[in-house]
Amino acid sequence: MFYNPYWHVKPGNHKLPPPKHGDIYVVAHRGAHTDAPENSLPAYQKAIDMGVDFIEVDVRTTKDGVMVSCHNGDIDAYVDGLTGSINDFTFAELEKIDIGIKKGNQWKGTRIPTLDEIFKIAKGKCGIYLDLKEAPVKKLVTLLKKYDLEGSALWYSPSVRFWTFNDLQKECPVCIPMPDPIFNWLLPRTLNYMKPKVVAGSFDTFSKKFADECHEHGAVTIIDEDNSDPKEWRQAIDMGADGIQTDEPEQLIKFLENR
Repeated sequence: MFYNPYWHVKPGNHKLPPPKHGDIYVVAHRGAHTDAPENSLPAYQKAIDMGVDFIEVDVRTTKDGVMVSCHNGDIDAYVDGLTGSINDFTFAELEKIDIGIKKGNQWKGTRIPTLDEIFKIAKGKCGIYLDLKEAPVKKLVTLLKKYDLEGSALWYSPSVRFWTFNDLQKECPVCIPMPDPIFNWLLPRTLNYMKPKVVAGSFDTFSKKFADECHEHGAVTIIDEDNSDPKEWRQAIDMGADGIQTDEPEQLIKFLENR
């Protein structure tokens, strides 16, 4: 990838709040969903109650423009006998779909939540880790401002989608872009041209060199791990990770408190 003169985000006025559990940020991947349906209000509420720093919210948009949280691009995995993309449904159609019954009878009646509902329960309690699947930047900024969350929301997207971060800079100087270089060879370009305060990465490609480069540029690192393994948490922290996104936020908090 060659340098693109438009791939440059000026440093903003954003400042990351300090972590709640020692010096490591805890991000609840899709909420606390080992029991509750993922990306649901119960999963997010549970994560907030246990004291995470951020809840990860996958942003998608319905056919009629309502922003909702759903990881998958289609509805198939969440219900039986129904197929289709999230953006093929209007919100009125989508909110009739029960995504809880497949998880267990105790979750019967659980629906895909709107971002408005999520921000309402998160306000003043934790930050938002926005995974920009299908997200109109200007509209999302407006909603964050409604709940005074623009200064405590991380905006995740691959760094090659520089136009997203350029739009974000124009709309919200205090918002916190969090590019993911995806490939290690893109990390220097991401740091030099985008000048982020936070950089995302995955455990599979993370290294001490990755962390050191970020820290030298004044950026913290938040690493996504898939196995919820304390050995991986310890290894990531030893290599210099400043935050961990996990499916087991409660266990990670206990791990950090026992360090």
